[in-house]
Amino acid sequence: MALKPGHVRRLNRHWGLVWVPKAGWVRFRRSRPIPREAKSFRVTFKAGQWHIAFAIKPEPIEGPGDGSIIGIDRGVVIPLCCSDKTNYDVPGLEDRERRILKRLQRTESHQKRGSGRRARTRLRINRMKGREVARRKDAIEKATTDLARRCDFFRIEDLRIKNMTRSARGTKEKPCRRVRQKAGLNRGILQSGWGLFTRRLEDKAPYRVERVSPAFTSQHCVECGYTAPENRESQAVFRCRACGFTANADFVGSLNIAGGHPVTARGGMVLSGLPMNREPQLPASRSGRAVGILRHQPEEDVKAAAAPPARRPRRPRA
Repeated sequence: MALKPGHVRRLNRHWGLVWVPKAGWVRFRRSRPIPREAKSFRVTFKAGQWHIAFAIKPEPIEGPGDGSIIGIDRGVVIPLCCSDKTNYDVPGLEDRERRILKRLQRTESHQKRGSGRRARTRLRINRMKGREVARRKDAIEKATTDLARRCDFFRIEDLRIKNMTRSARGTKEKPCRRVRQKAGLNRGILQSGWGLFTRRLEDKAPYRVERVSPAFTSQHCVECGYTAPENRESQAVFRCRACGFTANADFVGSLNIAGGHPVTARGGMVLSGLPMNREPQLPASRSGRAVGILRHQPEEDVKAAAAPPARRPRRPRA
């Protein structure tokens, strides 16, 4: 909804009023100061509570300007591992809260659909899940803000998260194996917030995030360059079979990501604001069609190829 001048009032330090169409003046709690550049707001109802959010367009966060590069490896045990030996945790529900959530879900499965008791149980479940989502978003917002302030450029793996979290059940004719283990891995990936972290980092540091190929980043030795699946002994241990270099597997992966190469042609890192490795654009002729130019042609031939063809002179009428 559009926010017009005078439709927001401040009552005191903690409370304010907002004019909602067809509802009038509504009291809300001011969790933070309302910016003047806010042009719209949104009212939502989640887990039995009303929320109001004022929309603004935040400015990008400027880096230190020293040209530093950090590689970020995303995992399940260590959600965010950086090449400068810093880690960021993405907290979720505690063990006690998970036991309560599991008990509530078991209770819900035995209750009658449409009953009041089932509705109350669903409300408690939604509140606990909303608490987990809020913790994940808060941790990712703090991590991305800290990274955007203390580093200039970032490199992360170009992962297809949607494909990685697909179900492994298969079909009745061809059922898959280890379905429960794959389901647990999918939950761990989604709870770590890989996609949200990448999106928020690209929003706060535009044109400073580069996606690199994830191939062999956890099997390549940063000391001797030897690559083999046997180098990754376990989830947390990396030991090179050639030189004996030993370190944390996630940290080695972040170092390989920091020295990686771009995957797409439009994902370069530049200081001017546009990707440096963008594909060259073909010049257009007068008719609007692109004129093809070979890259190995000399400059004179390129100019001749890009010029439009000369028109023939008209013959005088008899």
